[in-house]
Amino acid sequence: MLRAYGGGAGAQRRTSITSMTSHRPPALDPDDLLGIDDVLDAEEIAIRDTVREVLAKEVTPHVAGWFESGELPGVRDLARTFGSLGLLGMHLDGYGCAGASATAYGLACLELEACDSGIRSMVSVQGSLAMFAIHAFGSEEHKQEWLPRMASGEAIGCFGLTEPDAGSDPASMRTRARRDGDDWVLDGAKMWITNGSVADVAVVWARTDEGVRGFVVPTATPGFEARTIKHKMSLRASITSELVLDGVRLPADAVLPDVTGLRGPLSCLSEARYGIVWGAMGAARSSYEAARDYALSREQFGAPIASFQLTQAKLADMLLELQKGVLLALHLGRRKDAVGLRPEQVSVGKLNNVREALEICRTARTILGANGISLEYPVIRHANNLESVLTYEGTSEMHALIVGQAITGIPAFRPPQA
Repeated sequence: MLRAYGGGAGAQRRTSITSMTSHRPPALDPDDLLGIDDVLDAEEIAIRDTVREVLAKEVTPHVAGWFESGELPGVRDLARTFGSLGLLGMHLDGYGCAGASATAYGLACLELEACDSGIRSMVSVQGSLAMFAIHAFGSEEHKQEWLPRMASGEAIGCFGLTEPDAGSDPASMRTRARRDGDDWVLDGAKMWITNGSVADVAVVWARTDEGVRGFVVPTATPGFEARTIKHKMSLRASITSELVLDGVRLPADAVLPDVTGLRGPLSCLSEARYGIVWGAMGAARSSYEAARDYALSREQFGAPIASFQLTQAKLADMLLELQKGVLLALHLGRRKDAVGLRPEQVSVGKLNNVREALEICRTARTILGANGISLEYPVIRHANNLESVLTYEGTSEMHALIVGQAITGIPAFRPPQA
């Protein structure tokens, strides 16, 4: 460490500086220009590399085809594969969960989304929404019944909050739960629900006379229906559904006992948004690498297009935003592990990283030219997916307002009164 010295210690100062600078820094890695790997520990690198290797073998060769067909075949086999790796609910403790650090979970999310945003969404909804809700707010019976099976991938979960007419304003949800003797009866609909039509259990949020409550709903319950949403042009390698609840009767103990009000679902969303902060950089990295490799091999005017100044400027800007985004994610991960994160801090990460990842994908598309719209390359797939990531788990506008309120102390979520 460089220390402060008095005026008479010039020789000692020079000796200290000389010894400090005599060590040569590691060789420059073009894939990790800032040397971010050097501040990851061995376990974090091992988790990241294992996830990358399994995806390269099991998912990446097929995901463009799944995207083109708008299907995610073999989803249960995929869930069990991810369960065997400890990826499902990996940042939770106990009940068969891996208990990994937030940073390790983030690195896994980055690799999952470098493969495809739909694949990361599957894991994120399972672990950071459905499993987290049960882990944080469920009864011991809920936890024992569902978490070990969900962690192994034997059971798939979904999270029912968004409605056809209630997205950014969940307080206006219409789904209702009423008491009928000792039972609860749920009526309503949820929209844009990942994993919905393959889920074994749904965590559904509904209005009650006591406020918003969460319910653990086995999807085999009479009156519960999940309809797969078709004709998507984004997140096509993902199962997205509408949930319809028509007189769904549940026992009294189906309610999540440890939370009432919007604090419950919003805290779950904060968990999911944290994974997106990392995941978006995975999509960005994949697109950047495709653009760099293409620029090095594509020749025009007798030279690789990577030799032209404007192409190098694009690559440099892409890499700057990519590495800055990973550093932001890493900072939030270390902070989450050390002292925890506030929702406003997660909003900073999602607002910045998804926005910059989308710009990286769009710039990569320009480098690939016409090939940039082909599924032979990952770029247009990532760009299309990120259009959804930009608005789910909170739109950019909502996150900007969250940050704005943190800065000014003034909430601006509702229009000013006339």
